[in-house]
Amino acid sequence: MRVAVNQLADAGNLAAPKRSRPAARDLRVLGQPGFVLHSYPYKETSLIVEMFTRDHGRIGLVAKGAKRPHSRLRGVLQTFQPLNTSWSGKAELRTLIDAEWVGGLLPLEKTALLCGFYLNELLVKLVARDDPHPALFDHYVSTLNQLAHGEPAQIVLRKFERALLKETGVAADLTRCTSTRAPVAPECWYVVDPERGPRPAEAGDNWPRVEGRTLLAMEAEDYAAAATQQQSKQLMRFLLAHHLGGAPLNTRQILIDLMQI
Repeated sequence: MRVAVNQLADAGNLAAPKRSRPAARDLRVLGQPGFVLHSYPYKETSLIVEMFTRDHGRIGLVAKGAKRPHSRLRGVLQTFQPLNTSWSGKAELRTLIDAEWVGGLLPLEKTALLCGFYLNELLVKLVARDDPHPALFDHYVSTLNQLAHGEPAQIVLRKFERALLKETGVAADLTRCTSTRAPVAPECWYVVDPERGPRPAEAGDNWPRVEGRTLLAMEAEDYAAAATQQQSKQLMRFLLAHHLGGAPLNTRQILIDLMQI
């Protein structure tokens, strides 16, 4: 577990500020709530940081001098830590001016930590830069909080995956059959077209077969039933793979190997 976390590291008390103009038009943004999703070295002493912010979405920042031993940013730019961030510039990569730790979230440990890296990888690969998603940001904060408090990971992750697809505009309505427009029947079996939504399962379908009651439960965010947990896991794995265009999720494979999430 320790080795896996180290490899990945290399790879609810946030106040909502007043909405500012879109990031692409701003020269300077001050005090924006955000989280580090990923960072990697840039030149000798700096970092490029992928940040998920409440009102500006995912942005790329250059943290100049952050690798210097006495840099104030050196110990601040950590994943899963609530930050207030400030930056300037209007290019694709802005310049980080300041970052301050806010606090309010428990640290993630063990499996919860791996789940947190999985969330970050999803955001980096599925959320476009400069595309604000304040509702998804709030859901991310809530998800980290639930993981930190030991909520069942298989349920917490399914809810976040579904919220991510909804907020990015690619989630179909799971309560209505696309071929007939009739409501999904709990006792029937369906497959879910990633681009259209549910349709009745047919012989020869290679897509995951899901009971109607599972689709209805997912739409209602009710994952109490064991069948719902199992079928939703297979369905979300299939849907995410489609929208990722075949790009692998490194953290998911580790989670599958460890606990079959």
